[in-house]
Amino acid sequence: MSTAPPSHPEAIDPYALDRDGLAAVLAELGAPAYRARQVHAWLVRGVDDPEAMTDLPRDLRDQLGERFAPARPELVAHTVADDGHTHKLLLRYPDGEAIETVLMLYPGRATVCISTQAGCAMGCPFCATGQLGFRRQLTAGEVVRQVVVCDAALRSGTIDADSLPEDAPDHVTNVVFMGMGEPLANLPATLATVGWLHDPEGFRLSARGITVSTVGLVPGIDKLADVGLPVTLAVSLHAATDELRDELVPVNRSHPLAELEDAVRRYRDRTNRRVTIEWCLIGDVNDDAHQADRLAVIARRLRAHVNVIPMNPTPGVRWKEPSKRATHAFVARVRDRGANITLRDTRGRDADAACGQLLASYDLGSGSRLPAAVGAAERVDQLLPLRQGPAS
Repeated sequence: MSTAPPSHPEAIDPYALDRDGLAAVLAELGAPAYRARQVHAWLVRGVDDPEAMTDLPRDLRDQLGERFAPARPELVAHTVADDGHTHKLLLRYPDGEAIETVLMLYPGRATVCISTQAGCAMGCPFCATGQLGFRRQLTAGEVVRQVVVCDAALRSGTIDADSLPEDAPDHVTNVVFMGMGEPLANLPATLATVGWLHDPEGFRLSARGITVSTVGLVPGIDKLADVGLPVTLAVSLHAATDELRDELVPVNRSHPLAELEDAVRRYRDRTNRRVTIEWCLIGDVNDDAHQADRLAVIARRLRAHVNVIPMNPTPGVRWKEPSKRATHAFVARVRDRGANITLRDTRGRDADAACGQLLASYDLGSGSRLPAAVGAAERVDQLLPLRQGPAS
């Protein structure tokens, strides 16, 4: 996806430009084409200050200094969990807005969980970010910079080597769009970031090393398929009946399960990539046998893999994680009915960096939320006696 530079000399964030856009800026300044490649190489390494781009001539550095906006985020807080394997970064942008990014380290793999919005409008009642409400969209540059910050920290050794797992890489290898916000509700920034990450002269990430998560925005799923890259699509399902999903994932009222399944099939057929179903397991809400049976049916129909993550404690949410016994019973039941399923580790819980816990130190309810999310907990309680019935 090309992001063209403005036609006037207003300052711009260079990370909001793909290589074509960057080349156009350099061409406006009268620089030869190879200078754009040099600038791009600096940006990939995390250097956005033209003064530090020492292989550029002085006059070009001065010109770029006037064109490039000082959009570098400030690292406000760095919290470590899981014996150094999980790092939560609180980043504040020049306008004062803040978001959270999580770096997860494994042997041979470094995964960054990035945010696409400040807050979230989807209003899922079990998610701390959903309780914030929506504050604003992040720009493409602000999303890309989250990966840049983590990659530069690994390459420079800023993260204490003693805390790293054995064989941890010195650069980012995987990116998941699973932080704050709904990626497909900020499609321009999401698609531009995917382009940056996959660029063979950029971060050079395999498309299979990129995962885009969605609560089920069907038009966005179709547009993501149009990109033509087999990135992994992760659908946050969380309920296998429309009645319950209407409450846990309010967007289901606009795009119910049948419509969402059709979109997932189209994505799978166009990309030849298996889709992942994400399931936040909530104690006494969606951990019963009926939900397990219906989830297995959906997963088999879609030939999808299910990732189960027990709910993490979140401020402002009264629901709790299920017991270990209930968790293992749920996973076993789905598996016994022929679906591929994995129980995922709850990384980052000690630092409030796990799934559903990202808050960015906002006040709860500080932004706008979907009206359908209001009173969801009470409506779910009313549904509980009605959940039983045959799986189809």
